[in-house]
Amino acid sequence: HSMASDDYTDKQKHEDVKVLHGMGYAQELSRSMSKFSNFAISFSIICILSGGINSFAQAIGSIGGAGAGIGWITGCIISGMFALSMAQIASAFPTAGGLYHWGSILGGRFWGWLTAWLNLLGLITVLGAINIGTAYFFAGAIAPMFGTVAEDGTMTTFFTGTDMQVVVFVAIITVIQAVFNHIGIKATTFLTDISGYIIFATTAVLVVACLMYAPAIDISRLWTFTNYSGEAGGNVFPQSDNIFYLFLLCLLLPVYTITGYDASAHTSEETKNAAHSVPKGIVSSVLWSSLIGWIMLCAIMLAIPDMDAAAAQGWGAFFGTVNAIMPSGLATVLYLGIFIAQLLCGLATVTSASRMLFAFSRDDGVPGFSKPLATVSPKYRTPVNAIWTATVLCILYVVLAMMIKVGETSIYVIVVNSTLVFLFLSFTIPLIAGMLAYGGPKWPTPGPWAMSTGLYKLVTLLSVIG
Repeated sequence: HSMASDDYTDKQKHEDVKVLHGMGYAQELSRSMSKFSNFAISFSIICILSGGINSFAQAIGSIGGAGAGIGWITGCIISGMFALSMAQIASAFPTAGGLYHWGSILGGRFWGWLTAWLNLLGLITVLGAINIGTAYFFAGAIAPMFGTVAEDGTMTTFFTGTDMQVVVFVAIITVIQAVFNHIGIKATTFLTDISGYIIFATTAVLVVACLMYAPAIDISRLWTFTNYSGEAGGNVFPQSDNIFYLFLLCLLLPVYTITGYDASAHTSEETKNAAHSVPKGIVSSVLWSSLIGWIMLCAIMLAIPDMDAAAAQGWGAFFGTVNAIMPSGLATVLYLGIFIAQLLCGLATVTSASRMLFAFSRDDGVPGFSKPLATVSPKYRTPVNAIWTATVLCILYVVLAMMIKVGETSIYVIVVNSTLVFLFLSFTIPLIAGMLAYGGPKWPTPGPWAMSTGLYKLVTLLSVIG
């Protein structure tokens, strides 16, 4: 290859291997991901068309329009702080299963072990949350296309989103996502690259359509706080008179959606020029998702014909709005684009979860199972046992969530909330360890991508508070 067609030089290749060897690991995985692909895998997992739409009710069902206009920005700033702090560490320590290694190198073996288990639980549960959200989206948007309407106007479909249907649906799509991961990082990368373009294009069409077909546009909605807790908001959240508490609950939408940027770190050993590409992938995926997601949510909120009626629809608020204002053909195209993006979001999450499990097992973190889980397929150069183990654990977790749910609580709510607890605790431990170790013997010099010492420590402190 000439330099023009392949910007990954022998010098950069040697540098990547040297950095990895310096941390005590051989180059086993296939290093074939470009800088764009590293960005795209995080952008695909963040996937504003997954969390942003499936959790839309958590914005409107708490404080109404301000949940999109103000709540989204607040939550994205919190996630953005985490991403900046994480990028600083990723540039200095670009290894698969990033968070786990950072915890070990910067904090010590116990903190690395704790980070790994929390992150693994977070990745398994987030995979469940994404695919459960996809199942509910399928029930609300795709299944009715094949339904029949009775004389009284009621619709009958083959998939209504009952708990058992959701579990079977999640099992099927997770297995398909695992198959693509099994056959090689190039297949996964190809699909997640496409996913990035699908998210951009579908979101653009959705925004333009919402603004074009909106019955009337009242910008003040975006900063208007309305208490829609309890029945007024479709019982998305229990009744409360504390508006600050409800504002914190609306942050479940952005803070759940803007996760998964650690995927750029988890695929470090498969990324070319990792010390430069990975931190840029982390930060740019969060920045673009935050900005585009905000425009999308504001457009949806402005397009709602009647805020009170939409809030009362609860989890059906998004579908109710699109179906009410848009031509059915356009709605169908949008639904298909969103559905494909959600499927590819799950695919990218299998990649992230399996790399975490592989890296942890490589250091004997899963007693009794470490050797098989750390095996790399000679043919596909992917951690096949880790891929299938993560898949099985995700399906078992979804079954467990169905079994333990209380009353009318949605499985989706249970899984999303447990995901957030596990993921953000796993992010916080290595960030604190990094802040304390920075400039000392454990982390004497920053990587090539770095903020000033004062700014880095301030950002990390704000992350922990967040």
